[in-house]
Amino acid sequence: MKKILQDLSYAELETLVLSMGEKKFRAKQLYDGLTQGKAITQITSLSKAFKERLCEEYEDAPVKIKETFYSADGTEKYLFEYADGNLVEGVLMKYKYGYTQCVSTQVGCRMGCKFCASTLGGLIRNLTAGEILSQILLVNALHKNEVAGQGAQARAVTNVVLMGSGEPLDNYDEVLKFLRSVTAEGGVCISARNISLSTCGIVPKMYRLADEGIPLNLTVSLHATDDETRARVMPVAKAYKINEILKACDYYFKKTGRRYYFEYTLIEGENCDEEHAKGLINLLKGKPCHVNLIRLNEVKERSLRATGDKDAYRFLGFLEKGGLSATLRRQIGVDIGGACGQLRASYMEEDRRV
Repeated sequence: MKKILQDLSYAELETLVLSMGEKKFRAKQLYDGLTQGKAITQITSLSKAFKERLCEEYEDAPVKIKETFYSADGTEKYLFEYADGNLVEGVLMKYKYGYTQCVSTQVGCRMGCKFCASTLGGLIRNLTAGEILSQILLVNALHKNEVAGQGAQARAVTNVVLMGSGEPLDNYDEVLKFLRSVTAEGGVCISARNISLSTCGIVPKMYRLADEGIPLNLTVSLHATDDETRARVMPVAKAYKINEILKACDYYFKKTGRRYYFEYTLIEGENCDEEHAKGLINLLKGKPCHVNLIRLNEVKERSLRATGDKDAYRFLGFLEKGGLSATLRRQIGVDIGGACGQLRASYMEEDRRV
């Protein structure tokens, strides 16, 4: 597989362009074209000869949308295919305040969480910063006519969540490079405050992230109120205890001034009765955090079952009465396999049958 230009910063593109004997302004033309989601050969401001030289070393288009699925609620789910044939998925959620895109950071995942389809085949490989960014560039290009602005300023995606397949902090260096790129002025330029990074709780990397000076929204997958219960559904709990995670979250708040978030997936018979609610209140009350309750998206290869709506709202009521800031996440994209990894897993299963 060739290298990809989307991995390069603007300064690095300038260096590349000059090294190829081109004028410096060609870097701006190249950068603008890539930011608009164009393949190298689609950038009309560049000469054919220059584009051919670039394509000798760099992928013309590092990723394409192989399939798109449309939900009745307006949500769109994409199956992205990379130059090496690997697949990841992403979701675009349309809200009144803007479009939020969920991106993947790895092909597969090695964390082994029992409620997630992304882990079924294990980790295949990490995505590069440019491969992650390219997911957003393609979706922006698809929806650019729905927003104000022209060219590089036509930005449909206003919010990003690193919550697709993969554990972002397990691909730390590339994810950090992606964050620098997607927030850079002159490019996609999404505010760090509009970016959420979801982790299963890799404590050392949480401390590193806090020291990077990027004020994004840190979200931790908790899903239990004690280490023993958490370890049954999240193997990472054997390495990092809940108290360690809470200390890392407190450090993140001190360094960034940003409150943090906890995801808590409601699993029938596992973590959603009144005692679990009391346990969650005891853990988190008084902390600068918010709890996102999630109805489980059932994965056919797993035995876990979702909590009913009545019990989900009952659990939310316990938390609110106990003084926690909490919400029950609205279910979207259910009719198109909205949970992480479901689309990729079903596509690969069908491909094997064929």
